[in-house]
Amino acid sequence: MAQAQTNAAEFTVSEISGAIKRTMEDTFGYVRVRGEVSGYRGPHSSGHAYFALKDEKARLEAVIWRGAFSKLKIRPEEGMEVIATGRITTFPGSSKYQIVIDSLEPAGVGALMALLEERRKKLAAEGLFDAARKRPLPYLPRVIGVVTSPTGAVIRDILHRINDRFPLHVLVWPVRVQGDTCGAEVSEGIRGFNALTPGGAIPRPDVIIVARGGGSLEDLWGFNDEVVVRAAAASDIPLISAVGHETDWTLIDHAADVRAPTPTGAAEIAVPVKAELVGIVDDLARRNGTGLLRLIQSRRTELRAAAAALPRDLIALPRQRHDMAAGALGQALRSNTQTHRGRLQAASGRLHPGMLRQGIHMGRERLAGFAQRTGRAFDVISQRHRARLDGLSQMLDALSYKSVMNRGYAVVRDGDGAPVPRAAGVSSGMAMQIEFADGAVDAVSLGGGGKPVPAGRRKPKTRTKPQTPKQGDLF
Repeated sequence: MAQAQTNAAEFTVSEISGAIKRTMEDTFGYVRVRGEVSGYRGPHSSGHAYFALKDEKARLEAVIWRGAFSKLKIRPEEGMEVIATGRITTFPGSSKYQIVIDSLEPAGVGALMALLEERRKKLAAEGLFDAARKRPLPYLPRVIGVVTSPTGAVIRDILHRINDRFPLHVLVWPVRVQGDTCGAEVSEGIRGFNALTPGGAIPRPDVIIVARGGGSLEDLWGFNDEVVVRAAAASDIPLISAVGHETDWTLIDHAADVRAPTPTGAAEIAVPVKAELVGIVDDLARRNGTGLLRLIQSRRTELRAAAAALPRDLIALPRQRHDMAAGALGQALRSNTQTHRGRLQAASGRLHPGMLRQGIHMGRERLAGFAQRTGRAFDVISQRHRARLDGLSQMLDALSYKSVMNRGYAVVRDGDGAPVPRAAGVSSGMAMQIEFADGAVDAVSLGGGGKPVPAGRRKPKTRTKPQTPKQGDLF
């Protein structure tokens, strides 16, 4: 069958895909699309985010590249209605078109409020807002931890109010209180204060204040982050939430142990007024003193009344015995004093110089006796050791080779002074030293290896004066 003739242009798949891509991008460029987030599961391991925007009739694939995702003011969430700004393009790999999103914003306050309410119900169902989880604040904390921006007016207001009321140690954990990293930084600050060791180099706070000034719902959105709520609920340190103005409510307010209407109000809740405490203590001390005086006066009056009500005969006999004992007490004291004075005089009469000299003389005699016994004992021990030493010396002489030499023997040594015990160790011409009982002489061997010396050369020549041996000499 013959191929039909046509003048239509022929494209490759890549060419037609590229043409469609350029047409889409040139036609639409940057657009703003309103829709509901669908299929969002968080960012991919690459850092990019893939999901879709949909309404009741259509669905548009969406992608946020990693660089743009880190700059978003709000993060996409499943079911959230948003307005996405980006460019329409195609993905030739799967023959579909998509929007590459550069920025994302909620589709009005109503959408954010709906999302906030849905999140509140979810966290409340987990029990994170239960009143049973709330911890009481310490009455007088020693250290206060503040999680807020270090450069804003909030931290200055808190420090000023604390110094006015009760100056104490304040630690500041610096965070961003607005933007996409706000939630992560605030939650990290809460966990960081809880991780401090009590009694460590950095003191652990007794109470934490999470603070931020007022703003719009979008400005305060970081404090509605789920990680912030969970960190506040899990804090072992009592936590005061002071985010926004009194009419501003965020989810951290529900999880905190106490909600303050303003950051300044948080400082007032955290610490009492020192001057008021001093006044209270002074008033209590004064009332305590007055009460004690009244109690003593009342008990004195009661005692007098009870004494007056007693029959006179009941206490007459005890009173008489008391009077007699009181009268005899003076005489007894004088008699006791006189007895002790006599003992003291008797003892002092025995204390005179003669007694001291006699004691010293007796002590010297005892010391001389000790010295004599020590000298005799030293002599006996010395003689005993000397006799033992003499015996050991005689044994050493008996075992020494020198005693053998006295009987006509000699010791032969080589040139290095080592003994030569065998003839086999002697070589011809070897320099030697022969030690006798009365001295030593140098010699040179005429034979070696234990071979017999010729008869004509056995008789050595003696020398009258010891000298260095010459070649051929025996001595």
